[in-house]
Amino acid sequence: MPSQGPARHPFRARIPIMPVQWTISHTDRLVVAVARDKVTVSDIERYFAGVTADGAMGYRKIFEITHTPGALSDENLQALGARVVLYAQHGQVGPLAIVAASDSSFGQARTFAAAATARRPLAIFRELHLARQWLDAQPVPDG
Repeated sequence: MPSQGPARHPFRARIPIMPVQWTISHTDRLVVAVARDKVTVSDIERYFAGVTADGAMGYRKIFEITHTPGALSDENLQALGARVVLYAQHGQVGPLAIVAASDSSFGQARTFAAAATARRPLAIFRELHLARQWLDAQPVPDG
């Protein structure tokens, strides 16, 4: 009888790795998101929808985009920024710290920030620990 090889996790092949992954701490009123590789507008929209559905759009957020250089066009970044403005018109959007260590990702963050003109603190950082320090100094939204 031939060997069937090592046992495989039955679900591993069926779970796609999402380009944008996030965690929400309702206790800390904090969202931490990391984007990697080729991110699409749909991936960011899925993030927006997930955070909104979990009641966390008003929370403080860290969004790490260092490893997504050139993934979205300036037009797409501007459209996503405009979407944030719409979210702000219908409810609270919390402070946002964008972590963009590379020059390319930093440029993308600046394009997004220029379009996301909602009334909320927004800052771009090259280092995660500086982003977290800044975000920790922002008021925790009321619940």
